[in-house]
Amino acid sequence: MKKRFLCVLFLLLMQLSFGQNTLSWQGYFSFNEIKDISESPTTVFAASENALFSKNSTTNIIKTTTTVDGLSGQTISALYYSESAKKTLVGYENGLLILVNEADGGIVKKVDIINKQLPSNLKKINHFMEHNGLVYISCDFGIVQFNLKTAQFGDTYFIGDNGAQISIKQTAFFNGSIFAATSSGIRKAEITNPNLIDFSQWSTVNMGDWSGVEAFDTELVAVNAAGYLHRYNSNTFVGFFQLSQPATDIRSKNHNLFITTPNTVYVYNNQMVLNRQISNTQVLNDKLSFTCTTAVGDVINIGTKANGLFSSTLSGVSVFENNTPSGPVRNNIFSMDVATSVLWTVYGDYNLSYDPYPLDSYGVSRYNASGWLNIPYESVFDAKSMTRVIVNPNNEKQAYVSSFFSGLLKIDNDVPTTLYNEKNSGLETLTFLGPNYIDVRINGNAFDKSGNLWITNSLVKNGLKVLKTDGQWQSYSMSSIITDINGTSYGNIVIDKNGTKWMGTNREGVVAFNEKTNTFKKITTGEDSGNLPAADVRAVAVDTKGQLWIGTTKGLRVLSSVSNFQSDSQLKANAIIIIDDNLAQELLYEQFVTAIVVDGANNKWIGTLDSGVFMVSPNGQETKYHFTVNNSPLPSNTINDIKINSTTGEVFIATDKGMVSFKGIATGANENLNNVFVYPNPVRPGYSGTVKVAGLIDKANIKITDIEGNLVYETTSEGGTIEWDTTAFGRYKVASGVYMVFISAQDGEETKVKKVMIIR
Repeated sequence: MKKRFLCVLFLLLMQLSFGQNTLSWQGYFSFNEIKDISESPTTVFAASENALFSKNSTTNIIKTTTTVDGLSGQTISALYYSESAKKTLVGYENGLLILVNEADGGIVKKVDIINKQLPSNLKKINHFMEHNGLVYISCDFGIVQFNLKTAQFGDTYFIGDNGAQISIKQTAFFNGSIFAATSSGIRKAEITNPNLIDFSQWSTVNMGDWSGVEAFDTELVAVNAAGYLHRYNSNTFVGFFQLSQPATDIRSKNHNLFITTPNTVYVYNNQMVLNRQISNTQVLNDKLSFTCTTAVGDVINIGTKANGLFSSTLSGVSVFENNTPSGPVRNNIFSMDVATSVLWTVYGDYNLSYDPYPLDSYGVSRYNASGWLNIPYESVFDAKSMTRVIVNPNNEKQAYVSSFFSGLLKIDNDVPTTLYNEKNSGLETLTFLGPNYIDVRINGNAFDKSGNLWITNSLVKNGLKVLKTDGQWQSYSMSSIITDINGTSYGNIVIDKNGTKWMGTNREGVVAFNEKTNTFKKITTGEDSGNLPAADVRAVAVDTKGQLWIGTTKGLRVLSSVSNFQSDSQLKANAIIIIDDNLAQELLYEQFVTAIVVDGANNKWIGTLDSGVFMVSPNGQETKYHFTVNNSPLPSNTINDIKINSTTGEVFIATDKGMVSFKGIATGANENLNNVFVYPNPVRPGYSGTVKVAGLIDKANIKITDIEGNLVYETTSEGGTIEWDTTAFGRYKVASGVYMVFISAQDGEETKVKKVMIIR
């Protein structure tokens, strides 16, 4: 009996592991923009915009750390690995300090610098220098001391004239003194001086603006803002070499001095002889921009501004290898689309006024089970500012990308094949800037049930286009419904069950069109014109009940039924009124809504410009989740887009600082009950989340009882997943034990029974 119990427990623990993974957040970050690097005797550590990765030269294992692991989504500005403490220090532009413990991956956030009564733009952390267990942190206001053993901050040194705040770029310890490269000269003080907080204890060695200072065996080397290298002669710094560009980094390692400029890395030996000079063309091409350099053993590692980390052997000439973890091209994903087995992302954008300038040239990315594929700008027929992408629902190997300047790009089997523009399609360029100016602004896109692709063409008379399955184009004039054709840009477009197209606009609210009756209608501001809080509509979505959810720059509205298009001469949307603190309030009042999607249970996921993500119940009366940077792995509260994989229920959230996904909340309904499962299972002590029953058919009846048959919960599914808060009808938490989950179809012809173990 005991052996059988252990076997059952083992199986349940295996299910628990699966369940926890299913529930987890997942990060999809770009590691291409290397902000800083550090090293141990065996490992190189790199900090990208807001994530870390490391590569062990012995095992070749690459490890990543993101907001999902506890990092901040803010921008990283400095990185340091302490071999003595076995900790990685991460400094941020806003003054945040994070410690990552090597032993267990634990992350501790220190906000002391953030909390200093100083201007927020002066709190940036520029550099870490360790000496005798203390780390001297160079900031834009001065130097802060940090004790690695106690993880506590010490004194702060304001070393400018008369104790003024000055930007410290880097510090170095040399011959008993601490040297600081600042925007107002190189300052020096004896490190044993007990009164370093007194600015008068710091003397000026050299005047001027300095970008770095580094102790290098028996030398002390500094570089000024103009890129002129200097050596210290016990009294002053004397110039000896003018770099071709200002330096982005200077550091010593393994008896080598590495000086990095945007297009060249200089490697000096400890006799100050230039041993090697590496240009960006030797690593990749002349577009490559270097940011920093270090070495692990005989391996040189060079960080770049947009292409990740490159490595090669330091001795001799050899090929450089890119050691960057796979990911999207950049973190600022503007839009995306998700199908069952593929995800596409684009990076081109426009500002809040729909202005795409300056034009972007980023290419497009695809993610599937084999990983990331980044299609460069050179392969997309020079399509600029690509703002939306859509996967063909009838062919996941085909995608269409909207360019807000160049037209419509078609991709087949991961290969761009056609760029539709004013020359080879029904697409049009704007004309009010003259006949020779070509600017084809394509944005919103949606497939109808017949497989035709509908798209919006901004700033032209025929603003609605359709690419039919036979390859023919058709255009529809918007002049009968749009007041200012040349000033109207379009957001996204959705198509309802009746075939009506609903389009958000920047000036005219929501425009609706049905080609069967050739009818246009509009929902805009004003009590008698649609009741929108603003005419600038950024998101529209049709839910499973046939309601149209409308996100504007000043709040949310809902049209009770899309079928009203056929009957009502003037469509009207209404606010959702909720009761909060016994007061009637409007849901998302005055919020700038950027995205709305509907999950398999008809919940609404709503993205905002600066308040994160809201997940509300089908009728909007209950906010089930409100994810922000403070309570989730979201790297930013600025939400660019949200999409849901209807098969898995995974919710993808694109922000201006990276993309994450949230798993296991709601999925589309299944055709049968063959794949029903319960997670997490078992529910362990300390778990505060809900139990999910997934793989359901729509309108399934679910009853949960204890082992004796006492009913503790009952519900009917909407979509493929339901949640149970492990209470007996909300009255109290149920006790430890095995609970039975009885599932039956609405007609009673199909049933399923599952078990879940709860351990308190």
